[in-house]
Amino acid sequence: MIKDLKNIFSWKMTVFIFAGAAACGVLFYHWTATNQDFSEAFSAEISGWNGTEQKEIAPKPVKRAVKGIYLTAYSAGTAKKLNEIIDLIGRTELNAVVIDIKDYSGKILYDSDIKIVNDLSAESNQLGDVKKIIEKLHEHDIYVVARQTVFQDPLLARKKPEWAIKSKNGGLWRDYKGLSWVDPTREEVWDYNLAIAKEAIAFGFDEINFDYMRFPSDGNMSAVVYTHKENTRYEAMRKFYEFLSEGLKDEPAWISVDMFGLVMEAKGESWDMNIGQRVVDAVDNFDYICPMMYPSHYPSGHLGFFNPAEHPSAVIENGMKMGIKFFEGKRAEVRPWLQAFNIGAVYDGAKIRAEIDATEKYSDAGWFLWNASNRYTSAGLKAE
Repeated sequence: MIKDLKNIFSWKMTVFIFAGAAACGVLFYHWTATNQDFSEAFSAEISGWNGTEQKEIAPKPVKRAVKGIYLTAYSAGTAKKLNEIIDLIGRTELNAVVIDIKDYSGKILYDSDIKIVNDLSAESNQLGDVKKIIEKLHEHDIYVVARQTVFQDPLLARKKPEWAIKSKNGGLWRDYKGLSWVDPTREEVWDYNLAIAKEAIAFGFDEINFDYMRFPSDGNMSAVVYTHKENTRYEAMRKFYEFLSEGLKDEPAWISVDMFGLVMEAKGESWDMNIGQRVVDAVDNFDYICPMMYPSHYPSGHLGFFNPAEHPSAVIENGMKMGIKFFEGKRAEVRPWLQAFNIGAVYDGAKIRAEIDATEKYSDAGWFLWNASNRYTSAGLKAE
């Protein structure tokens, strides 16, 4: 959402044998933690797994061209809404849903058994019976993705301020929305999110989609206290990508990462938009890269358009054409998020179809539609 334990704490076992007068030996273990690797006790706190279990490596889901829509946990956990979505998927080319399990608030949106989640009172169970929801969707051959926000996590920042991004003015740094972030270089934060992702996979999700996997923006950036030291931001992010890739490689689910749409139009090797996001760092560590290519989010003047939102085909095609080279011969495929909301222009069926057609000229991995209010119709979608 644990870290190669050899990289943080190591355990040393010292066996003391005491011989008693009755010639009985009492064998006990004295565990000593150094400050270089995570102890198994901390691992158990994060994951709820004691390190002694052995599990078979289950196969990952069959790959398909995923055509999905975003759902909040509340929508997915509401039977009436979920049935409406299943009906829409049954009538169209859609075949997938992306469901929040951890959102911008940092709340875990299901009933978690992870000790630290419970200790921090980080739950807000909006999904209800997660396994039942996934089973119902799978019965309709619907691919189910868990969306997990990572570093925008005001709840964890508040409960664990030592893990949070600080302000030069004192206290926690906050963006313009008043939201605090956790430090992308803190390995405790990495472990916390990995444990959440593993728990979600155990419920039966086919894929974990990581969002807000970046350094912050949209605030007083001059006040941020950075801790990545000698590393660039993109180097710091690449280390986290590698950590997740290693930690989830044997799990029966695919992994994907959301990025700003402009990553597809990188302006140079070191260009990371000052948030640490580069496609080149992610393509060997994820199965899918999901650039958020909403035309309304491109600046005025992009491609010479005063209002890029009015030109979905040109905006999407330009980004896909420029960025597809990053995926040649790599593990990851590109599967963008597309606009299905009315900002900058009314996104009717024609505009949604234009986005899809432009995407499918360059990738057969599929696409996701985003509407924060979860208002979807068949407009722009092919009938099934």
